[in-house]
Parts: sequence; structure tokens; C-alpha cells
Amino acid sequence: MFQGKALKVSLLPEGIAELTFDLQGESVNKFNLLAVSELQQVLDLLESTKDIKGLLVTSAKDVFIVGADIMEFGAVFASGPENITSHLATNNRNFCRLEDLPFPTVVAINGFALGGGLEFCLSCDYRIASTAAKVGLPETKLGIIPGWGGTVRLPRVAGLDTAVEWIAAGKENDADAALTARVVDAVVEPGKLRDAALNCLAQCIAGKFDYLARRTQKKGPLKLNFIESMMAFETSKAFVGAQAGRNYPAPVSAIKAMQKAADKGRDEALQAEAENFAKMAQTPVAQSLVGIFINEQMLSKKAKGWEKKADKKIERAAVLGAGIMGGGIAYQSALKGVPIKMKDIAQKGIDLGLSEANKLISKRVERKKLSPAEMGNVLNRIEPALSYDGFDQVDIVVEAVVENPKVKKAVLAEVEAKVNANTVIASNTSTISISFLAEALARPENFCGMHFFNPVHMMPLVEVIRGVKTSDNAVARTVAYANAMGKKPIVVKDCPGFLVNRVLFPYLAGFAMLVRDGVDFHRIDKLMETWGWPMGPAYLLDVVGIDTAVHAEKVMADGFPDRMKRDFTSCTDALFAAGRLGQKNEKGFYNYELDKKGKPAKVVAPEVVEILKPTMTGVVELSDEDIVARMMIPMATELTRCLDEGIVETAAEADMALVYGTGFPPFRGGVFRWIDSIGAQAFCDLANKFSDLGALYSAPDSLKTKAANNQKFYG
Repeated sequence: MFQGKALKVSLLPEGIAELTFDLQGESVNKFNLLAVSELQQVLDLLESTKDIKGLLVTSAKDVFIVGADIMEFGAVFASGPENITSHLATNNRNFCRLEDLPFPTVVAINGFALGGGLEFCLSCDYRIASTAAKVGLPETKLGIIPGWGGTVRLPRVAGLDTAVEWIAAGKENDADAALTARVVDAVVEPGKLRDAALNCLAQCIAGKFDYLARRTQKKGPLKLNFIESMMAFETSKAFVGAQAGRNYPAPVSAIKAMQKAADKGRDEALQAEAENFAKMAQTPVAQSLVGIFINEQMLSKKAKGWEKKADKKIERAAVLGAGIMGGGIAYQSALKGVPIKMKDIAQKGIDLGLSEANKLISKRVERKKLSPAEMGNVLNRIEPALSYDGFDQVDIVVEAVVENPKVKKAVLAEVEAKVNANTVIASNTSTISISFLAEALARPENFCGMHFFNPVHMMPLVEVIRGVKTSDNAVARTVAYANAMGKKPIVVKDCPGFLVNRVLFPYLAGFAMLVRDGVDFHRIDKLMETWGWPMGPAYLLDVVGIDTAVHAEKVMADGFPDRMKRDFTSCTDALFAAGRLGQKNEKGFYNYELDKKGKPAKVVAPEVVEILKPTMTGVVELSDEDIVARMMIPMATELTRCLDEGIVETAAEADMALVYGTGFPPFRGGVFRWIDSIGAQAFCDLANKFSDLGALYSAPDSLKTKAANNQKFYG
């Protein structure tokens, strides 16, 4: 009946039409402009064709519909509120026409139905899901709200509590959870999905299922009286607002849209949703979060491109050094299905590594993310070793021994003699030059850096560091291994601190100078957390370890003496001298006590004020804005230098490295997107205000050029 590039309509026996989604040239179905246009044509056809008794909706791909095409958002969002609501209206009309067809509609959800995909399903009369299906409305994670009826239909189909929970959290939900929540009507095995959907449609056609009553419920007001409505919405807004925080307004905005539409029919309710959507789409938060999503897609594509260049799939791995880090690497590898040898020189180290892996796996079992049987399988993929037996069979070895150049060089030379000529060796160093470490190797082309961030199981970023002699294949294999471990690899060039630490320590240098100038570190922590960081710089230093920070600061100072060498005793120097190492010995900028969950909780340490007094050279009066500026400018100028030098290839990769590796506030989109938001000229003016603080506060020439030409990092 219809054959397009996204949709197809076929006529089945007994008067049933089948609408199949199959977007050509894409691995998934999504509502791009093409699909929206073709859906209009399909609805014209269905409305005008006589003798159709029912509509079955299916997907020819492994997913149903993943939602709107987010790559099209930029142009739409930039076009202003009126054009945004007009853009939404086209598909809203489609979904309403689908909902109003003169015959029943049943959708077979075979995989992901997210965002606009689920909103399409909610427009159908019945929803039958495969056990493999995942459904949800993740729009709030992009700083927006559902725009094709999600806030209107979901509360009317599944109830207000479910709608608030699903939309505010933005999570994917499995088929059983969707059935319990009444979002879908049945769940069957994948092989039975089509027959189950057809059977449901037959029941509707025979009059056994009252699909018209469902439409009446979806198209009418919510069944809540005034008091119930007020209590439910006000309580939800307060709770969700506290959970989301003031930097993420979309979840509360979604509830406001539901509240405004609660006493209205479908068409008026959709208008209220569209107005709220347009408002959210214009916020800097939405622009940043959509930007992060697009950056993530680019990163994933780039990582897959590297993986395709690898000469072989990573089937066996090994890690040297079985401490907390080695145990974390072994756990992550085994969890994702890559068997790994975990070698140490002492049984004590092996025991520590196995204990770390066992602890992490046990937590997953407690949270019901793994069964006990699966736990056994994961543990069986970790092979503890005190010798190099079998190392000639591994595809990649990750060296994770103590951060000491002499030790690392000795270990790397030793393992190179035990592996085959094609094995890639990667060092998990956080500061030591990869090119320098490669001097110990006979095959430096097979060597690169693979910098994990602690804790390994939680931190998504892996820096893959290319040394002077590192081959493309070594990079490709290492990226492939990071992909297999479920990590986000970013390839960077070798330099002191690589990318993340090179940029993080100027930020911490800004902190040290503020404390030197008499600013209370408690105030700095609070301000930076308010700005969006997950923890302030003093707290971060305690988590990293004061001793680790002092060591890394020296590496940075030696590498970049013009910018990072200090001429004063810093707060971290004073704490290190006092034996306060941070969380590792429960004494740093703060003291640490175990909370009810057994995790270290920070408490104020009055004695630290006295320890830091000798390092303070005076008291400078600064506004909150000036403190934030003095913290952020060094990070931004250094990241710009890294981009200029080719340490990182693109602004997108640089921004994502800091989001993944340091917890940079996602709602700000990354350092470069933050500079774009305030303008390059405004940033240069701000840097110039503090130019007397040294070279870290000097805007690089490339930024000055952007300012002069009114250019941005992102088009």
C-alpha cells in the first residue's frame, strides 16, 4: 500500500493493515524529518482506505523507535519558541490522527521504544512488548521534557505517580516493569510477539476489547479532584525539585506541564506541553545537555572507528599489579566478558586484588544486577598469578604497578620478554611520560598508555595515550579493549599529565592561590559545588590523596615551569608535611568518619586552620564570582593550549574528557561550551582581570583570535 524510506504499509488478510518502521541507511529507527513526513502520508492513506479493520505496528529492526533525531535539535532549538512549537505540532497531529483512526491499533514493541518512540506507542490503543523491550521517556536527561504527548498520555494511561517517576527520572524500564506500571498491556517472548499483537487486534475487532473506552480515558482530563490534584502535584514538585537540584529544571517543568494539563482534554493538554517544551528548549541547560549527547555520539563513532583498525579482537587480557587499581581493572574486564590474568609479585597483593574484585561483584549481587551463578562466572574469568605462565597467549597487558618510573621501566621490560611479539602493553600511569617509559622496550611501537580513573568501576573515562613511537595498531587494540570493558576511550598525545591531569592541576593551582590569599577553603568548596562540581577542590584533594596530589603537582611544575611552578608553600604542601593525606588516613582538609553505610563522611577539622595559617600571605577580599573565575580560568586556558597543541583532537573530546574524568558539570556542557556561553571576548576580559596572578591566567592567542572574530568552539 505504501513504500517509503522510513515506513512501509502492507495489507494483511482479514482487513488488517501493517505499518512497519524501517529507516533506510540507519541501524535504528528514529523520528527524523523524513519519518515524520512519511507518517503524514501513511495516515492520509489509512484514513482514506475503506475496509481496513485494524492496524498492526511493527519494526523491521532490532529496536522499535529510539525517539526523535537529536541531531536535528540544534537548528530547531535555535529557531525560537514559535518555530519549536510548530515543529512539535506536525508530529503531534500525526499522533492524534493515529489515536483517532476509525479502527483499533496495536503496536508490537520488539526493542527500545524511547522518547518519541514510546509517545508513538502511547498513541496506539494496545501495547504488546517483547521481553527484550526497553521503554522510557529520557527527555529530562537532555534538559527538555517530552514534546509529543508524553506528559499528556502517560499519566492518563498509567497514573500520575508512574508518569512523574518515569518522566522525572528519564530512565529506561524493562518490559516487566512496564507491565507492572500498566504502560504496556502484555509481555511475551520475542518469537511470540507478532502473533500476540495480532491476537490482541483480533479481540478488538471482535468487540471483546473496548479500545474506544481507552481512547476516551486518554483524551479526557485526569481523574483527580482539586484537592487530590493539588496534593499530588505540589508534593511531586517539591520532592523532584530537591532530587534534581536547581541546575536541572526540566523534571519539575515536566510536572508543571502535567499539572497545567490535568483538567484539560487532549488537544489543550498538548498545547500546554508544547509551551513548556519550547521554554525548556531555549535554556542553556538544554543546549549543553543536547550538546553532550551529540558529543557522546561522536566519541562512540570515533572509538568504533579505532576498534575496526585493530588487527584482532581482544580475547584475553592481563593486568600487572593486583592492588585496588589492578583488582578494579580485573573486575571490570571480567564483568564485561574478557578473561584476565591478574599478576602480582606477592600473594598479599593477589589477595588484595581478589578481595577488591569480590567486593565489587558482591555489591552487584546485593543490588540484584547479577545472580549468584553469574557472580561465579565473573570470578572464574579472573585468573590470579604469581608468574608469567600463559602470558604469551594474551592480547593486551595493562601495567598497574606503583607510580615510580624506575619500577615501571623494569616491570615493562620484564613483561615484554614474556609476551608474544604482537601483544600490546599499556601502562596505567597517571603522570609518567609514555615516550619515556617506552625507552625500556624493544618494541615501543606495541606500547601506549591506558589511564584508568579511580574507582575504575565507576569512572567512565579511559585516556589512551600515544607515545612518540606508538603504532596505530597499539592504539586501536587498546581502544578496542576499553570499548569491550564498557569504558569511554579518548585518544590523546603524550605530555606531562596527559589531558585530564594536565588540565585539572591548573584548576587546583587556582585553589592553592586562593587559600594563599586568605580565602577560606570551606567557602571555595561550597561555591564550586554550587557552580555544579560534584565536590569542591579541597574535598577532591582529600579523595585523590594529598600525597598523590603533591607528587603530581611536582610533575606538572617540572613539565610546565612557566605556568605551574610555584613560588610559595601551598596548602597541600602544609597538609602533606603534617601527615594529613586525605581519606586514606582519615585526615586531610577534613576529618573522616564512617557513616551508617560504612563510607567515609567528611567533618570539619578545626586544626587545619592552624596548619594552613603560615601559608597565607594576606587576606584578599573577593566576591563569589571572582572566586569561581579564579578557579575556572586556569583550567580553561590550559585546555585551550591542549587543543592548540593537538594533545586532544577536538573540542568535543576535550569537553567530554572533563565531564567523564573529573565530574565537570554536565549542565554546563564542558569547558569550551561554557566559554561559548559567556563569549570568547568576555572570557578574555575576565582572564585579563587576573593577569597579575601569572601565566595560567593569560588567554592563549587562539582564544584572543576567537574573541576578535566573534567565533565559537561549537558552530
